[in-house]
Parts: sequence; C-alpha cells; structure tokens
Amino acid sequence: MRDWAVARRERTRHLIELGGLVIKAGLVDLTDDDRATLYGAFLTVADRLRGEERGNALALWKRKGKRAFEAEQGDG
Repeated sequence: MRDWAVARRERTRHLIELGGLVIKAGLVDLTDDDRATLYGAFLTVADRLRGEERGNALALWKRKGKRAFEAEQGDG
C-alpha cells in the first residue's frame, strides 16, 4: 500500500476514535446532536487550554478520563 494511502487510513481511524469519544462522553445526546453547540463547546475547551489554567485543566481532565476508562474495564 502506498504511503499516502496508509497515512489516510491512519487519519481516518484517528478521526473515528475521536468521534467515538464524543459519543462515549454523552455529548451528542446532551446537545441533541447540534453541531454548532458541540463546536462551541470545543472552542471553549480550546480557549481554556490557551490560558493560564492549561496545566490544571489537562491534569483534571486526564484524571477523569483515566478513571472513566478504568471503570469501563471493570464493567466489561
């Protein structure tokens, strides 16, 4: 397979995984699948990460994410 095809396939897989996280977090249902609302929420997160709270926000969100993944492993 050509390099560009491999890169495209990897990018597609990555985007699908990110979309899965949006669904898993419940954001699609909580926003009634409103893309403008979701985009606005993502922009708000990005703004926060550009600010002074970056380190604290990343640490908090990573901790919450790890706990959620671990809880899923325990349920499965």
